[in-house]
Amino acid sequence: MTTSAESTSEKIKEIVCDILELEEGEVTESSLFKEDHGADSLRAIEILAALEKHFHVVIDQAELGRMVNLKGVEEVVAEAAGK
Repeated sequence: MTTSAESTSEKIKEIVCDILELEEGEVTESSLFKEDHGADSLRAIEILAALEKHFHVVIDQAELGRMVNLKGVEEVVAEAAGK
């Protein structure tokens, strides 16, 4: 049985990989979207929008600076969800 945090992390990874057009095995918790995977600012905004829609949260665009890898995205989503 997976915990809520594990399923949230898996869904975040799925969303990020889908938008960045990467296989899930290519993205680690600490790999950097821009430097390691060639993501641009438009992709970052797409990720933010997809996360807001899926998790029913509002994420300030100022948080994009923290959303550089999966760990950062997970932290931002958790804070936006009030967890």
